[in-house]
Amino acid sequence: MDMSRRTVIASAAAAGITAATAGGARAAAGDAPVKSFFGTLPDGTRVHRWSLANGGTRLKVLSYGGVVQSLEVPDRRGRYANVSLGFDDIADYASSSPYFGALIGRFGNRIGKGRFTLDGRTYQVDVNDGENSLHGGARGFDKRVWDVEPFTRGSDVGLHLYYTSADGEMGYPGTLKVRVTYTLTRYGDWRIDYAATTDRATVVNLTSHVYWNLAGEGSGTVENHVLKIDGSRYTPVDAGLIPTGELAPVTGTPFDFRRPKAVGADLREAHRQLLYGKGIDHNWVLDKGISPRPEWVATLKDPSSGRTLRIATTEPGLQFYSGNFLDGTLVGPSGRAYRQGDALCLETQHFPDSPNKPAFPSTVLRPGRTYRSSTVHSFTR
Repeated sequence: MDMSRRTVIASAAAAGITAATAGGARAAAGDAPVKSFFGTLPDGTRVHRWSLANGGTRLKVLSYGGVVQSLEVPDRRGRYANVSLGFDDIADYASSSPYFGALIGRFGNRIGKGRFTLDGRTYQVDVNDGENSLHGGARGFDKRVWDVEPFTRGSDVGLHLYYTSADGEMGYPGTLKVRVTYTLTRYGDWRIDYAATTDRATVVNLTSHVYWNLAGEGSGTVENHVLKIDGSRYTPVDAGLIPTGELAPVTGTPFDFRRPKAVGADLREAHRQLLYGKGIDHNWVLDKGISPRPEWVATLKDPSSGRTLRIATTEPGLQFYSGNFLDGTLVGPSGRAYRQGDALCLETQHFPDSPNKPAFPSTVLRPGRTYRSSTVHSFTR
């Protein structure tokens, strides 16, 4: 994509307009979000679900973990399906969820040995992935109950989600006040805007962990989905899936998705990086870098249904996870078990282990500054 085209699309995304919808609205403004009781956690905390619809997209969000419990969009024939993996009861989310649809923090992805040094002081955060810390620790943001405030703004509908992470929670310094905004636009785009402030220097890397299957939850493998990523480099990892620090070219590797390619095309190659992750579980260095407004970085298409997901972000990285550790022990609302490769994740982010890699874009947040990040998901058919 040439730079002039990219700039036009980025500006449209920031305004809630996509290339597919700029020529005309798909639907009128949605109804106000509806709140309902979803279930009770083991400690007695009540969890609620918020239902939103706008522009042909239907979204259900839980106060627990900010979880996207379902996201429904039509196929080329107008038939709806839930294209995100999840559960139909709170007990499974509390006990078994591999981050299905959740907000991730305080630090998305991995920190090597759960340790980093900031301003001369070394911090040990919760270790929950072998010897490493993953997605903020054993009780990260995905396992917290968020305060939720619905809104209707012009033709948009959405939710503000609030959580305050105490100083020392999971070992992280600083009291972090977080607001995440989910917006459904009249074009059916789902936009996420993250904001956070701290009273002490800390590290922050927030993301969303939706598992996508554009053919529909429970429909089987996504290896025939076609993916394009605007990233010429990626961050190779060691056996513990911690980046080595290298920014390696994708040319000549299974990680080259610069042109649209079936997800499963090279998954069985005997490439050492694929062996480490039992598939793909890697961060792409996006060609655009950090941007002030969301720019398009990835496209995912299911040929069978025609459903297409396009992602724009301000972030410099994208973690592509090919659902390698789904093992058939989890069952979704469809009543079907989730097996390896039945979904994939595309997590916009700063790079894994950034606090220990000075050459990576910084994830440090200091008092008086505001962490901001935005990602847009646009659906067409």
